[in-house]
Amino acid sequence: MSGHQSDEWKTVRPFDELAARYDQWFDSWNGRPIFETEVACLQDLMPTGGGRRLEMRVGTGRFAQALGVKEGVDPSVSMLQFARQRGVRTRRGWGENLPYPDGSFQGVLLVVTLCFLSDPASALRECARVLKEDGYLVVGLVPADSPWARLYKRRGRTGHPFYSVARFYDCDEVIRMTVAAGFKFNRAVSCLFSPPGEPPDTRWRREVVAGAGFVGIRFVKSEVKPPTGPR
Repeated sequence: MSGHQSDEWKTVRPFDELAARYDQWFDSWNGRPIFETEVACLQDLMPTGGGRRLEMRVGTGRFAQALGVKEGVDPSVSMLQFARQRGVRTRRGWGENLPYPDGSFQGVLLVVTLCFLSDPASALRECARVLKEDGYLVVGLVPADSPWARLYKRRGRTGHPFYSVARFYDCDEVIRMTVAAGFKFNRAVSCLFSPPGEPPDTRWRREVVAGAGFVGIRFVKSEVKPPTGPR
């Protein structure tokens, strides 16, 4: 296991050990409406038509299944077992060294993933590498300056198994990181405007909305290649 993989495994272990607990949240009374709202938000960013698509850190395959993404990669064996049961073709792999040739995919999806990566910049360069020249990347995130991220950070400080290993980013940080990896910003969609503890607001808007609990951003590959470096 490389140094990057060793660092990333610290964030993977809770999901590997608690995969069933993680997956059950999506069917819970509070998890289901949040998940459905986020799926609707991301669906607006997913181009129609064919093309091979990948979800990086596919987890248990909930978003891949809902969004019609047929392939997924994740370092957690336990999570991949769930994803396969949902019809996702899976491979075990790390974000900083994706096990696919250059130009393999038309689209790549990352949903609440960057906050759990030890080296998000390297992972984003890998996304650029495995995408075709006219490919796209869709990133879903919980912005660091939102009420939802503040709640998750408080839970992390008290030992929550998942949020204690997360590092949240705001939308500007994510856009800068992704552009530096060789992408161009295309457009964004925001949702979850109600704060934690209130019934989820199921509306979404086609822009980055300050305070939104979830933002999806679509990027396209730029003509300028990102600088190469050791992987």
